[in-house]
Amino acid sequence: MQASQQHRSSIMASGLHHQVKQEVEPYCLSQVPAIDCSLCYSDNSHGSHLSVKNSHELYCTLESSSARSSYTVYNSSATVSFSSNGSQMSKQESQSYQSALHQSPDNTYSTPISSSCVTDDASDLRDKLRELETVMLGPDSDIIDSTTSHNWRLVMDAVSRQDLKQVLVYCAKTVSDNDLLTAQWLMDELRRMVSVSGEPIQRLGAYMLEGLVARLASSGSSIYKALRCKEPASVELLSYMHILYEVCPYFKFGYMSANGAIAEAMKDEDRVHIIDFQIAQGSQWITLIQAFAARPGGPPHIRITGIDDSTSAYARGGGLNIVGKRLSKLAAHFKVPFEFNAAAISGCEVQQEHLQVQPGEALAVNFAFMLHHMPDESVSTKNHRDRLLRLVKSLSPKVVTLVEQEANTNTAPFFPRFRETLNYYTAMFESIDVTLPREHKERINVEQHCLARDVVNIIACEGPERVERHELLGKWRSRFTMAGFTPYPLSSLVNATIKILLENYCDQYRLKERDGALYLGWMNRDLVAACAWK
Repeated sequence: MQASQQHRSSIMASGLHHQVKQEVEPYCLSQVPAIDCSLCYSDNSHGSHLSVKNSHELYCTLESSSARSSYTVYNSSATVSFSSNGSQMSKQESQSYQSALHQSPDNTYSTPISSSCVTDDASDLRDKLRELETVMLGPDSDIIDSTTSHNWRLVMDAVSRQDLKQVLVYCAKTVSDNDLLTAQWLMDELRRMVSVSGEPIQRLGAYMLEGLVARLASSGSSIYKALRCKEPASVELLSYMHILYEVCPYFKFGYMSANGAIAEAMKDEDRVHIIDFQIAQGSQWITLIQAFAARPGGPPHIRITGIDDSTSAYARGGGLNIVGKRLSKLAAHFKVPFEFNAAAISGCEVQQEHLQVQPGEALAVNFAFMLHHMPDESVSTKNHRDRLLRLVKSLSPKVVTLVEQEANTNTAPFFPRFRETLNYYTAMFESIDVTLPREHKERINVEQHCLARDVVNIIACEGPERVERHELLGKWRSRFTMAGFTPYPLSSLVNATIKILLENYCDQYRLKERDGALYLGWMNRDLVAACAWK
């Protein structure tokens, strides 16, 4: 009996990594975590044309220190303004938007520093430093505190060496300390160092600088919305989301880990109900439906409840009925009995009646790159993050899967949160650089639309406006345990399948198993964690 079960598990696991056949490729569109955008799951990565002209030296920034600036895309010859939904603004709209962005209670930005405070002349450099110290410490500052002087030397040294990563850290510290004059100067220097077409740190630096400027201008929410990839005019969004999905294994790893746990838990069940709390395109379930179709003794009856709020409709080209039709057609192709239940609501609104759990079903619940969007006790007294876990536990599921970014940005104060974001996304951008050539015409779109929005939100926003709130797996483990869950070990067959997947990528990716969970990382940094519960 045990040998038979292992044989069935082996067949199910091996089916998880099979590519979808050509006949069903139109139905394999997949979601990237935490971006409200979607990806194509096929192997074909056709680029889409860059939506901003003259992209050779593009630098996306909000010059909040200037009374004439709006959300702009810069190069030497063109300035394009965007509204909060990503569409190009009229002149009148742009002026109105500028006014909204730059209102500050203390009118901090009425006298901006608009030129570099650093020159090639050493004595001039010292003069500039002395001027800044005089402004900061007052005219009687002949005797400067030794610690302050030492810190200034470190800052000036980093600027003179063009140490972008360190200057970003120093700039964030001045923002954290409300040292506005120094922050303005460092931002001016950073604008000369960053480039969306440069090295990984230069590209990430452009978006982190974007977040710092937006934070000072109290316009983080506006910029976050402007970078949300809303209302694409064509399939371009899906194209560059698909590029990211293909060049980085993080998302495939997450979906494969979750599917493997579900396949293992449901290998002997006749009726399976999967509740997906952020279904997007529904593409996670393509390989699982195929694996169930190949199950010895025939496939089970599958019912999927897809939850997703209406803001994702732009990526699908319509409502959740599109997902239902795609998956139904796919299941029919593989002769798998199938039903789809659409719940077009946000996770914060989900109640038990929306889930339509029926007697006699084996229940699987999927939280893939979703729970970190739910406000917790630090944001709301309702604490939807833990509420959802308690709700799911009350349904007595057979397995619950969790896939999340391995980062600590939820309750961390601004400055440590900035450093965590810098380290996390540095690894992400470096991994992209290995597999996506720097001259790739769509790389700017991939990074701007798929990653920059999250970076800006983490840095610039607070309270309910900050929706990118990642937690380390240790904290998730505590939440699941408090809700009454116990760990469900991931199958070693799934681990082996993921190792095969990683053979198609750079050898600097690494897979680790620790305390019953899987971690996928880049070099020495864990980036995604996957685990299962019951």
